Amino acid sequence: MVVEKAGSSPPKAVGDRRPQQQEPLGDVKKSKQQVSDGFTVKAMMKNTVVRGPPVAGAFKERSTKPTAFRKFYERGDFPIALEHDTKGNKIAWKVEIEKLDYHYYLPLFFDGLTEMTFPYEFFARQGIHDMLEHGGNKILPVIPQLIIPIKNALSLRNRQIICITLKVLQHLVVSADMVGEALVPYYRQILPVLNIFKNMNVNSGDGIDYSQQKRENIGDLIQETLEAFERYGGETAYINIKYMIPTYQSCILN
Repeated sequence: MVVEKAGSSPPKAVGDRRPQQQEPLGDVKKSKQQVSDGFTVKAMMKNTVVRGPPVAGAFKERSTKPTAFRKFYERGDFPIALEHDTKGNKIAWKVEIEKLDYHYYLPLFFDGLTEMTFPYEFFARQGIHDMLEHGGNKILPVIPQLIIPIKNALSLRNRQIICITLKVLQHLVVSADMVGEALVPYYRQILPVLNIFKNMNVNSGDGIDYSQQKRENIGDLIQETLEAFERYGGETAYINIKYMIPTYQSCILN
């Protein structure tokens, strides 16, 4: 005989089971979508969203570093001073520009192209134009020392710095004989950034684009600079420009 334990409740009949309430289908939570990288096993699973490729950052501005120009200016190594004129500010040179050591001073002024604060940016850019205007035969031997500062200024990808550097390059090409031809071997360091920004023009429709009057339209400045390189770069200039910037059209052959 089976003896029932004291205190135990009698077994429930099968008919006493209550039916469980079923939740309506609309209230069932949908499974969350998971994000994964492309070309993985997880990317082929259900409810998976493939993450897009990262931004390349070709047009992203780079941060500037302290320049040697600022260090030398604060130390008082440059024979320059600021002079106020009715036409604006200009540099008062304490010595004749023709007597300066271009191998020493010109690369330092080119290093200041990346400066964005006054008075460093004014002294660097105006000093370059003054030295190129009075340099003559002293400019050509210094060309190899100018390539790295030019490349550093362009590689920052700052629109304002690029425009100023392009104007300096246009002045550099016409500053003395054979300078344009001396720049041809260095096109591989100078032109890659220009190829990125070449088509960056302002589409103003039927409006007025005042950046053209100020010569701040980066696309037009690049086109002018490339044409100056071709005119003053000799016979091999166009081939080397075309190699680095395939979309460039010759201004001489056409």
